Amino acid sequence: MDMRVNIAGVEWKNPVTVASGTFGSGAEFCDFVDLSKLGAVTTKGVANIPWEGNPTPRVAETYGGMMNAVGLQNPGIDLFCERDIPFLRQHDTKIIVNVCGRSKEDYCEVVERLASEDVDMLEINISCPNVKEGGIAFGQNPKAAEEITSAVKKYAKQPVIMKLSPNVTDITEMAKAVEAGGADAVSLINTLTGMKIDVHRRAFALANKTGGVSGPAIKPIAVRMVYQVANAVNIPIIGMGGISTAEDAIEFILAGASAVSVGTANFINPGVTAEIVDGIEAYMKKYQFETVKDMVGIVK
Repeated sequence: MDMRVNIAGVEWKNPVTVASGTFGSGAEFCDFVDLSKLGAVTTKGVANIPWEGNPTPRVAETYGGMMNAVGLQNPGIDLFCERDIPFLRQHDTKIIVNVCGRSKEDYCEVVERLASEDVDMLEINISCPNVKEGGIAFGQNPKAAEEITSAVKKYAKQPVIMKLSPNVTDITEMAKAVEAGGADAVSLINTLTGMKIDVHRRAFALANKTGGVSGPAIKPIAVRMVYQVANAVNIPIIGMGGISTAEDAIEFILAGASAVSVGTANFINPGVTAEIVDGIEAYMKKYQFETVKDMVGIVK
């Protein structure tokens, strides 16, 4: 079986990566999974300066998943380039750097810095529901999303993936906007905004009050949105949201995703990504698909 996929001109050995923010920058999981078995590693969000993130508590369990309001805590682009890129380059996998910011200038500064670094793709996070400035404003306004995409593309030397928020009325509007701005691919979905209250303490479970809901409970919503976007734009889609098995991943591919990201499941089973790669291959053999591309979007 030919597991290779081509995302915006970059060839991955298979269609599986990890969702930003659930895998660190790879080093945290290398004792549990061979990073070289993954099509790509998507790093935690990186900003132009270190971010402290949100106050604690930041994580809460929910039925069928979890909520987080970490707030994109990260060490900043300088340390990332010095420490994380050299580590990842030791492994036979593509490197996707997730970029976050609070303003157009923030995003462009990081993208410009990465232009001279040995990384394969950039994922621009305009969809985090836990940051009060920047990301979510761009992620919910089509005009703003198109503008930030266009601005980033002027500095980018690598293909640009725009990460879309599900917290909008029509996800296809956002996808069309970033495509018009020059996006090379889209990834979706990011977390859904939710809230949990501890009835015994009569207090919010998260210090941020709201957080991003992820895990198996959101998968049907994510599959629906990937299907809609696949039928609205002509650029590749990386699908994510509640994937915890190979069958979950295959659902996204059949709906129109060219590749998939595994997120919350990494916290439950650190080796799940390798299992999903093997499971997709087994499915292809069983149903006689020669390439992953033969499966993409075939359910209409």
